[in-house]
Amino acid sequence: MREFQLGKSKEGVLEMIPERRIKKVMLGEREVAILRLKEKIYAFEPFCPHRGASLLTAFTNAQEEIICPLHQYRFDLKTGQVRSGYCRDMEVYPCTLNEEGLTIQIP
Repeated sequence: MREFQLGKSKEGVLEMIPERRIKKVMLGEREVAILRLKEKIYAFEPFCPHRGASLLTAFTNAQEEIICPLHQYRFDLKTGQVRSGYCRDMEVYPCTLNEEGLTIQIP
């Protein structure tokens, strides 16, 4: 497991990642999508496991699910579990936001 640090402070991270907008970052060799909902930050694979559609323009709902714009498959942002549709679960990466910034763990 590799750890990546983004930002140097909690405030800096919150400014860097606009709320409800998905941002793509490169962490090592891997593309990762990052989403902020208030002060919760989620990191996940940037493409839908179903047909590979980009999740950078996906929607979120009140249940903290991301909804693929292509076929409306829904995935739990905390666990990656597919909630609606038939495909593998989405990869999610543990995040920790603290006063020193954001840490993301990538396998």
